[in-house]
Amino acid sequence: MSFVPNEESGIKVLYEDNHVLAVEKPVNVPTQEDASGDPDLLTLLKQDLKIRHQKPGNVFLGLVHRLDRPVGGAMIFAKTSKAASRLSEAVRSRSFRKLYAAVVHGSPGAPAGRLEHHLLKDSRTNTVSAVKSGTAGAKQALLDYRVVGEKDGLSLILVELHTGRPHQIRVQLQSIGCPLYGDQKYGAEVNRPGQQLALWSLLAGAPHPVSKESLLFRSVPPHQFPWSAWPEEIYEKALPDELV
Repeated sequence: MSFVPNEESGIKVLYEDNHVLAVEKPVNVPTQEDASGDPDLLTLLKQDLKIRHQKPGNVFLGLVHRLDRPVGGAMIFAKTSKAASRLSEAVRSRSFRKLYAAVVHGSPGAPAGRLEHHLLKDSRTNTVSAVKSGTAGAKQALLDYRVVGEKDGLSLILVELHTGRPHQIRVQLQSIGCPLYGDQKYGAEVNRPGQQLALWSLLAGAPHPVSKESLLFRSVPPHQFPWSAWPEEIYEKALPDELV
């Protein structure tokens, strides 16, 4: 089932059944409640489910992965506690697939490759830094990337995450000299205030928590700069037909 729910929520639903809800997260909406007090995606979806399905009492919706506030695109939620447990296990076992598009300044040293860093989060400043292996509190971060376009000093990169660390893509790409377009936190020296962070969740996929069927949910970025610097077909071609 694929549809756009009521106008009140304005959030595009990519798929829904009794166990799973997949949506296209709008940019600049927090995934869950934060200190800003702004409306967050998890709460908005719970309210939408309550209205559309006329559910009494509290609505369960499990958050199994996250996107940074400035990031838009495909996300998967669990509608039951059993589904939440099984999807969370898929994340831990790395059978949960996450594919992103990113526009960065400059170009990596190779057209494709794997990046491995150890990242340390500073909760006081909500920033993450790449540190030496063995640093107390640091966690391994692993991703694969492929450059699919270059134009006017910018590169369009496809990123497949193998771990899910906070700000992982932003910090790892900045660490190799390729800060994301619009990233004020990790690229203020090359970005201007007001630019939208160019990171998009193209695909989220996992085995269905009950049927074990391969689920793939796709979303393409809006046709506006910097995404519009490349033809829309480039994003469509990046999306696989099935989970592998």
